[in-house]
Amino acid sequence: MKNIFTFTGAKKIVFGSGSMEQLPDYINELRAKRPLFFLDGNLSSEKFRGRISKLCNHNGNRCTIYDKVTGEPELRLADEGATLAREERCDLVIGIGGGSTMDTAKAAAVIAKNGGKAEDYLGLNKVPAPGLPTIMVPTTAGTGSEVTFTAVFVRKELHKKEGINSIYMYPDIALLDPELTLSVPPAVTAATGLDALCHAIESYTSITSSPMSEMVSMGAIRLISENLRTCVSEGENVEARSNMLLGSMYAGLGLANAGVTAVHSLSYPLGGQYGISHGIANTVLLAPTMRFNVSGAVEKFSRIAETMGKTIDGKPPQDAAKMSVDAVEELISDCGIDTGLEKLGIPRKVFRELAKAAMMVARPLENNPRTVTIDDAVAIYEDAY
Repeated sequence: MKNIFTFTGAKKIVFGSGSMEQLPDYINELRAKRPLFFLDGNLSSEKFRGRISKLCNHNGNRCTIYDKVTGEPELRLADEGATLAREERCDLVIGIGGGSTMDTAKAAAVIAKNGGKAEDYLGLNKVPAPGLPTIMVPTTAGTGSEVTFTAVFVRKELHKKEGINSIYMYPDIALLDPELTLSVPPAVTAATGLDALCHAIESYTSITSSPMSEMVSMGAIRLISENLRTCVSEGENVEARSNMLLGSMYAGLGLANAGVTAVHSLSYPLGGQYGISHGIANTVLLAPTMRFNVSGAVEKFSRIAETMGKTIDGKPPQDAAKMSVDAVEELISDCGIDTGLEKLGIPRKVFRELAKAAMMVARPLENNPRTVTIDDAVAIYEDAY
């Protein structure tokens, strides 16, 4: 056990069905009067905007809405949002949506207060001071962005993905209401849920994990593996949706504290160069990367197998560890995702170039339980083909 470790996350976490109705209380708690809402494009209907206005006006607040966020967002969206925040003299940023919306909102909040552009803050700890206070409200059980310090963007001109990572981007309040996830379609439920599983497995097996991060990461693996199938097939099952949202939040805490590993390094070029969604890219690469990593963390992968329902008693350690890969592949199949790099239109001839790009995403590779070379990366892409 590690003797010295840290554990951080959102300053306050509120969880429960119907908790969205308490939003005015938390706006008031942060002493805000002019909140700026970032809304997922799927939530920008007049009905939902009306709900936001009603909640916002509860305390006589004046709200502004920015609803231009798209999946796999570009940096300019964060800059636009920050400009709007300054123009409207907003004193709070609220992100309601999936990971893209919350990432954009978190970035805009620090840019609005610190000045400059999103590009200036790419990397680790480039943000010099706190931004506007933030409340993050997830509507998918996926990224866990509501409790992390990261915002990821696509840089189309460079064909790559990069992130802003700063302690000043931890949200002040994470407000998780499972009822907001009930209408998420099965395909999106599957992709986002498997993305959360990826975060949980990577953070659990990261060489920088701690006893606390391992606890939440393993909790996430259990909750996701036990509930994702039900969420995909019975989308209005509130109990399963609640467990999934809790699991994705746990996975986000694991990610924030232990980091991710090679799956993310390998998946970033798929998003940056080919526009493959983050959830699908991670899903396609998860089992192949696990297969590569098993020998580097046999005991941990054995525990993953057991937690996901495999009987490992009496099995040789290496065989038990490999059963974790089987469990993940079965879950992916049961969720209706049947794809690989070939079906996604990624030709074999680009694998080495993808591998070179992946090697540039260094921090996750440093966390990986096995050293990954360019040849290893090519082999993992081949396995995912």
